[in-house]
Amino acid sequence: MTAYSPLRTYLLPLLMGILVHTGCAVGPDFQKPEAQTPSAYRTALMPSAPASDLKWWELFEDRQLEELVIFALQNNREVMIAMSRIEQARAEVGFNQADRYPRADVEAGAQRGNFSGGSRSPNTNSSVFLAAPVSWEIDFWGKYRRATDAARAELTASQFGLRAAQLLLISEVVSSYYQLLDFQRRLTISQETLASRTDSLDIIAQRFAKGNIAQLDVNQAQIQKEIAAAAVPFYERSIALIENRLSVLLGRLPGSIDTSDPQSAISQPPEIPVGIPADLLENRPDILQARYQLEAQTNRIGVAVAMRLPAFSLTGTLGVASTELGSVTNEGGAWSVLGRVLGPIVDFGKNKRRVEIEEQRTQQALYQYENSVLTAFREVEDALVEIATYRRELAATQRQQQAAANANALSKRRYDRGVSSYLEVLDTERTLFSAELQLSELQQLYRNAYVNLYKALGGGWLVGQSDDPLQPAMDAPDAPSR
Repeated sequence: MTAYSPLRTYLLPLLMGILVHTGCAVGPDFQKPEAQTPSAYRTALMPSAPASDLKWWELFEDRQLEELVIFALQNNREVMIAMSRIEQARAEVGFNQADRYPRADVEAGAQRGNFSGGSRSPNTNSSVFLAAPVSWEIDFWGKYRRATDAARAELTASQFGLRAAQLLLISEVVSSYYQLLDFQRRLTISQETLASRTDSLDIIAQRFAKGNIAQLDVNQAQIQKEIAAAAVPFYERSIALIENRLSVLLGRLPGSIDTSDPQSAISQPPEIPVGIPADLLENRPDILQARYQLEAQTNRIGVAVAMRLPAFSLTGTLGVASTELGSVTNEGGAWSVLGRVLGPIVDFGKNKRRVEIEEQRTQQALYQYENSVLTAFREVEDALVEIATYRRELAATQRQQQAAANANALSKRRYDRGVSSYLEVLDTERTLFSAELQLSELQQLYRNAYVNLYKALGGGWLVGQSDDPLQPAMDAPDAPSR
């Protein structure tokens, strides 16, 4: 036991003293960036209220849509990638944190021969050893602490990255769902128009056969019929493409999507309290992700600064050794302690440039954060403008469609009585067909404007809610019916 007294006498106090003096960390400390926010949104459209109190599954009141969103959250590959990045970031925290502590290994060996140390010996020698080397680079300048803090910030950023991916996924699923309903409505309009124009062509052809009308009327009716006939495969193709896109968002092979009972297509979009502009900085996951990426990058400056300074390390060995295998445990233990200082002298500015690189990367991260804030406010303003203008445009188009339907019915009666030419009927039919298609498209754009506003606000979907959006999936079917 006396052989190990120097270790207790000198090494342990030395280690304790080093630990006391490893509290400093070079490099700048992270300061939360200040972002300019307007006092109010430019487009005053809706009341102010916390946007994070909203729940998308209650507002849209569409069970089919809810099932699609929940299924997508569970199976979408982009979301799975974001989840995997969180686990990777969590592992990187432990990976960097391990560098702050001593490392212990085990080493053993045996040798026999007459050659050792680069020279031949007249005698045959034997040696056996078993040792536990311990090495520790003391984090005197906080290099490993900064690296660990950077990894922790990246972990938090990856968690907000998952929220951003979920938010984007939900908005894409809902937008695609409304686009699918729009194409289905336009296909129905085209099919009904084609059937009506086919009947009209038959009647006109019979009149032409009797010599009551000119060939021009027949040709004009044929043109209008084929216009409607061409619209049918166009919207059939559009439906198939949007179903394929939506299927991939759901994480499954391309296929049909069941929209047999779309409740949200019937109800009016809900009013959305937009909250105050300052809330946007706390609700948008992409802004929070950029903020923690900036924090991580700031800590990397400290790592680079520490690499310009001397590194202090301790190396120790505890073990047993002998010249004979049988007496390895009888001749006593062996130990050694080595203190080491290693610092750069001439590196032609490499370490200095490393600091400058990290500083510029930090500046880029700051610009990225500021750009995320600017983009967020633009997206909110764009969505508010879209809602306000689409609402008025939709009301005008609804009146236009009603007037076009009435004019078409009157023109047909006038033509049947011989009061007007068939050109008048053609003109009203074209106007009605166009108005009906435009009305369907505007209804879809109007609803997607609300979806864009939800996405732009960053709240009302996932962030800041106590309810886990994946929890209702326990009651949902394994997959939406196809």
